[in-house]
Amino acid sequence: MMHIETLKKHFGYTSFRDGQETLINSILSGSDTLGIMPTGAGKSICFQIPGLMFSGVTLVISPLISLMKDQVNALTQSGISAAFINSSLTDGQITKALQNAARGMYKLIYIAPERLLTGDFLAFAKSVDIAMLTVDEAHCISQWGQDFRPSYTAIPEFISKLSKRPIVSAFTATATPQVKEDIVMQLKLNNPVVTISGFDRPNLYFDVKRIKGDKFSALEAFLQNRESQSGIVYCATRGNVEEVCDKLRQRGFSTSRYHAGLSDSERHENQDDFLHDRVQIMVATNAFGMGIDKSNVSFVVHYNMPMNLEGYYQEAGRAGRDGEPATCLLLYGRSDVSTAMWMIENQETEEFLKERNIKRLQEMDAYCTTSECLRGYILKYFGETPPENCEEKCINCETDFEVVDITTDVQKIISCVARMKERFGVKMILDTLRGKTNAKVTSFGLDKLSTFGISKKSSDELREVIDYLVLSDYLHKTTDKFPIIKLGQRAKEALSQNAKITMKIGKIVVTSRVAQNQMIDSTLLEKLKSVRLEIAKEQKLPAFVIFHDSTLADMCKKLPITLEGFLKVSGVGQSKAEKYGEKFLSVISEFEKAKGIFSTV
Repeated sequence: MMHIETLKKHFGYTSFRDGQETLINSILSGSDTLGIMPTGAGKSICFQIPGLMFSGVTLVISPLISLMKDQVNALTQSGISAAFINSSLTDGQITKALQNAARGMYKLIYIAPERLLTGDFLAFAKSVDIAMLTVDEAHCISQWGQDFRPSYTAIPEFISKLSKRPIVSAFTATATPQVKEDIVMQLKLNNPVVTISGFDRPNLYFDVKRIKGDKFSALEAFLQNRESQSGIVYCATRGNVEEVCDKLRQRGFSTSRYHAGLSDSERHENQDDFLHDRVQIMVATNAFGMGIDKSNVSFVVHYNMPMNLEGYYQEAGRAGRDGEPATCLLLYGRSDVSTAMWMIENQETEEFLKERNIKRLQEMDAYCTTSECLRGYILKYFGETPPENCEEKCINCETDFEVVDITTDVQKIISCVARMKERFGVKMILDTLRGKTNAKVTSFGLDKLSTFGISKKSSDELREVIDYLVLSDYLHKTTDKFPIIKLGQRAKEALSQNAKITMKIGKIVVTSRVAQNQMIDSTLLEKLKSVRLEIAKEQKLPAFVIFHDSTLADMCKKLPITLEGFLKVSGVGQSKAEKYGEKFLSVISEFEKAKGIFSTV
C-alpha cells in the first residue's frame, strides 16, 4: 500500500496509530475530512502523507509561527520539500518563497490565516494546482471553541476565490460536539467524513491537589527527583509566572519564563532555550504552547486552575507526545476560581460568550473537586462513555476513599438555601450555617433564620459537601457574575424521610511515581542523546526534530549495527538514516563491544 510505503520512507514508521489510516484513506478518496484526535496522536501525519501523494500542492493553514517553523524543519529533516509563509519573513523572502512554490519546489506550504486574502498570495493560489487545503487547529474558527481566532473566518472566502475547490481537511484536538458541528458549518465542508479517534491519552497520569496554603511548596516537592525531565508549569497571570520562575531559579532549578509582557526577542530566546533543552522547565501563561511540538515533555503542572476543560486538556496534552508516561498535575486553590472569574469579566467579548465561559469555568471547578475518575470526567465532557475507573492512571483511582454518610449535613444545607430564598452565594450560605455574625449576614436578617448556626463543620468541610451537591444535582449554581446557589432537581429527594446520601472522602493517597523504563540501558541512552544534541547544535534545530526520545529508546532496545538494522528502528526514515545513521551506529557498536553483546541487525 502506497501510503504505508510513504510513511516508512519519510517518517520511519511501519504502521499507523489509531485513527490515522482512516483519515488518510478518506482524504485520498477525495472527501472533505474532519479529524478530531487528542494532542500527541499524530494529526500532522494525516495530512502530510496525502500531501506527499497528491500531484498538486497542499496548503496548511496554521495559527502560530513556531508551529509552522517546527513542522517545516521536521519535514525538511525527513527529506520533504516544504516552506512556510508568515510575518516572520521579510517581503523579499515571501516573494522568493512564492516564486519557488510556483515552480513546484514545495509539496506542502504552511500559511498564516492572516495572509490568505493578500493580493500576492491569492494570485499565487489561483495560478497553481492546490490539491488540498488543510486547516490545522480547526477549533479556532468556532466562537464556541476555547481559542476563537477571527483570522480563521477568512478561510471560506479564500476557498471561494480559488479557480478550483480543493479537498478540504480539518484537524483539532479539542472539540466538544457543539464545536465539531460548528467547524463543519463554518468551513462549509461538503459531506465530510468525520472521524473522532477518541480523546483518551492513556500514557498521561492526571492528578489534582487541593492546596489550602503554600502552593509553591507543593510544586517544589513535585519537582524533586525530576531534574533530568523536561516540563511546563502554567500560571494564570504574568505576576505568578515571574514569582514562580524566580523562586525555582533560587532553588537551583533550570528554568525559563514566557508571557505576553516580555519582548518578542526574549520570548523567542526563552522558547528556543526550552525547545533545545538548554533549560528543563518553562514557567508560562497560556500564551505559550500551542504548536510547540516538543516530544519529550514529561510533566505539565497547572499552578492555577485554567478557565475551561478544553484549554486544560490541550495544555496538559503537551506532556507525553512521544508516547512515554507523563504526569499532569493541577494545584487547585479556592482563589483560582475568583481569579478566573475576574479574567472572564474583563474580557472584551459579547455577553452570551461571557455566560458560556462562566459555565465552562464551573465545569473546570467541578473537575477539581470531584472524587470520581479524573480521566473519565474529561472524556465524558468531550462526549465519550469511559469506564468508571481508569485503573490507577489518575489520583482519584489511586486513592483509598472512605464512604461517609452526609445526609444530615445535606439536609441542613438544602434547608438553609431554601430559607435564604435561593438568593445568595456559597460564602453567605457558609456564614449562615456556621453562625457567623457580620454586617452582610445581619443586614439581610439571615441571623434570624432557623438554620443560622446549625452546623459545627468547618467552612472547608461544608464547601466540599456543597461542591458534591452541585455535581449531583441536589443544588444548582448559576452562571452569574456572582454565582447564586439554588435548589437543584434532586433537592426534594434529599429532604425525604428515607433519604440517605453518601460521599467519598479520600483517606490514603498513593504517591504518583516518576516513570522509569527498566528495559533501557540508561548509559547508552545518554550517549545517544549526546550525539543527538551535537547534531542538533550543528543544524541549529531542537533535538527532538532530529529524533524523538522514543526513537532513541527503540535504538537501545534493538541495538542495530547496520544501516539496514537502523532503518528498522521506529521513527527512522530513509533520509535521516542516510544523514545520521553512521554516527548513531558507531555509538551503539562501541557500547555492544564494551558489553560483549553481538547484535544481528
